[in-house]
Amino acid sequence: MAGMTNVRMGIIGLGNIGKYHADYLRNGKVNRCELTAVADAFAPLEPYRPLKTFPDGAELIASGEVDAVIVATPHYQHTTLGIAALEAGLHVMVEKPISVHKADAERLIATHARHPQRVFGAMFQLRTEPRYVKLKHLIASGELGELVRVSWIMTDWFRTEAYYASGGWRATWKGEGGGVLLNQCPHNLDILQWLCGMPARVRGFCQLGRYHGIEVEDNVTAYWEWASGASGVFVTSTGEAPGTNRLELCGTRGKVVLENNRIAFTRNQVDMVEYSRTAKTGFARPEVWHVEIPFENAPAQHSTLTQNFVDAILDGAPLIAPGAEGMNSVELANAMLFSSLTNATVPLPLDGAAYEHKLLQLIAESKFEKKVIAVSSEDFTKSFVR
Repeated sequence: MAGMTNVRMGIIGLGNIGKYHADYLRNGKVNRCELTAVADAFAPLEPYRPLKTFPDGAELIASGEVDAVIVATPHYQHTTLGIAALEAGLHVMVEKPISVHKADAERLIATHARHPQRVFGAMFQLRTEPRYVKLKHLIASGELGELVRVSWIMTDWFRTEAYYASGGWRATWKGEGGGVLLNQCPHNLDILQWLCGMPARVRGFCQLGRYHGIEVEDNVTAYWEWASGASGVFVTSTGEAPGTNRLELCGTRGKVVLENNRIAFTRNQVDMVEYSRTAKTGFARPEVWHVEIPFENAPAQHSTLTQNFVDAILDGAPLIAPGAEGMNSVELANAMLFSSLTNATVPLPLDGAAYEHKLLQLIAESKFEKKVIAVSSEDFTKSFVR
């Protein structure tokens, strides 16, 4: 941006992920950016001084101390604080999910549309992860052919009762707006739609409190179908141990599997549809090549997305994860829950108002009493998506 050579950054929310953002910013991991202010209503602020500290996100936004903010609060506030920051003339990076539900995401995106000179990003750092970049290239290059089937079994999100008891907002309709789909899976859902596009319809089967004393979903199996006819299955859980993380993408030119830090590509020498139409015998199969696709085994870095955000502000660089694209993972999570709650297949685009009405009904009718306990501190970065 003309006239600006350094971005004054603020962080709103100093829970696990907010503290993580603060640490790498204070350690100079992002060029041309200085952390100047933080805000949290509950976390101790003394460790962050001499930075400017505020007990409320709205006060930080109005302070004049920052040019941009990272919003890392509980989920519902992503929308309200994101809107407030954009309207105050700030650039905004929102942690996942950008909103709890599609209608709120639409409100946030509409606010940005009224302030297009502001940079609005979403923290989907997996888009920089080398293995997913390789899969993206494989699909875009046509090497996989036309996509026909997708499967992601993502059940190594194991969480204990202590995890859910660590915060009053966690795993409640009113405080979080959902469970595994909205908290653990936004990155997976973002990667799926980034690689394969948005499906045309979904049918979800979500078990609420199957493994934990919570009122939201902790075990999910869903069927997806794309307009092309491609089909998919998405399975996730926070109650299954040891769990599985296996992504399988099948196209007319072969099958690629990402599992155990390995990308295995079984490549058809001839497109399977073409082969089927031209084969002279009934049991013939295309010859295959077995290829292992190398990739740098480096974790995705939140600081990479923040650097990209700063570069977009100062230089107009294209965003890796534009904020508006953050609605897609929200919509997928909402659609699977809505499908399960209404026992029906849900066409996409999702009716955001209908889902919001259902969510408000769940909040109003909830009789769930959350028990909160203190838990020992631990390295939460072990939970980052692999």
